[in-house]
Amino acid sequence: MEGVSLRKETNIMDVWFDSGSSHRAVLETWEGLHWPADLYLEGSDQHRGWFQTSLLTSVGSRGTAPFKKILTHGFVNDGKGEKMSKSKGNVVAPEKIIKQYGADILRLWCASVDYREDVKISDNIVKQMAETYRRVRNTARYILGNSYGFDPKKDAVPYQDLLEIDKWALHKLEMLKKSVGESYEKYEFYNVFQEIHYFAGIDMSAFYLDIIKDRLYTEKEDSLARRSAQTVMIEILMTLVKMIAPILSFTAEEIWEHLPETLRDQESVLLTDWYVMKEEHINEKVEEKWAKIQKIRKDANKLLEKARQGENRIIGNSLDAKLQCYTENTDLKTFLQENQKVLETALIVSQIEILTEKTEAFSAGEEYKDLFLQVLHADGEKCDRCWKYSTELGSVEGHPHICPRCSSVVE
Repeated sequence: MEGVSLRKETNIMDVWFDSGSSHRAVLETWEGLHWPADLYLEGSDQHRGWFQTSLLTSVGSRGTAPFKKILTHGFVNDGKGEKMSKSKGNVVAPEKIIKQYGADILRLWCASVDYREDVKISDNIVKQMAETYRRVRNTARYILGNSYGFDPKKDAVPYQDLLEIDKWALHKLEMLKKSVGESYEKYEFYNVFQEIHYFAGIDMSAFYLDIIKDRLYTEKEDSLARRSAQTVMIEILMTLVKMIAPILSFTAEEIWEHLPETLRDQESVLLTDWYVMKEEHINEKVEEKWAKIQKIRKDANKLLEKARQGENRIIGNSLDAKLQCYTENTDLKTFLQENQKVLETALIVSQIEILTEKTEAFSAGEEYKDLFLQVLHADGEKCDRCWKYSTELGSVEGHPHICPRCSSVVE
């Protein structure tokens, strides 16, 4: 271009101007939308791009921002935290994850990470996420399976008539509702994921659902004890399916389709109302009591596990056991005495004895250091129906191989 006179172009506009003015072109013209937007969502690279030009055009023309809130996220790197590149061969393709694990696993991974920073993904990370997903799914499957034939409209038990541990479960559910709601409001989806996972895996599967198995399997179909558990399980599942719907959308729809028809007020869980708080289910007194029981159970479970091991093992499963307890703590001893039968159920042992003296064979607890425990084989014979040991096996005429409780159920 030698000999040609050049002039610097002065009519230059920011390349982000078009998208930066989209709030005027879109929010005010599309039916169902409104100005300003509730949320602008983009990557952290848009602080000087779309966010900035949107702010400039809106403030310049209207004196205020075109959005109420902004949410920014980082970028996805490989499992080592390195930028993905085809040349490096470290690209994790979303379609591959969906094909192998399903879309909900990928959605769950997205919800589980702190999106405000750059995040990592790899095959191993996705595999771990699949295991986490299975815990939540299995909790739902267990509840659905054990709620078969339960009609909430005619079988539900009023709150005041529920068994105490069922009231405890509803208390924990209310605490979950509160924390999950707050986390969603703050877009802290990683906290939503952690809270639901803990509730499903620890509070429910490892504790509550484990304890109520005996009631569900051995009590009469229409007994108060069984209906009480089913009432609470359905309440829990109805809440969980709504909680997980924004994240595990396909799984939530599957659960919704298998719920009792009387509970489904909409064709899809995504169309139904959000859950509501039930303050009347909050019961700090019950929570305090069962927190003590959980500590005792934790200490007992360690000894029960040891009693299952080795050549001279004492028991096969926990119902083979008699647990002997000793403590010099007056308050703790009173608690044990007042809740002896409850503890047998909660610890899933056949018998509990509270002694006035101990031997060197006793082991001190870790949760309660002044509680000493010993595991022995349970007295009596094993009931063929509930598997608990009883010294009164066969005492009911016509039922030589089952305990009195089971005899009353089958008659």
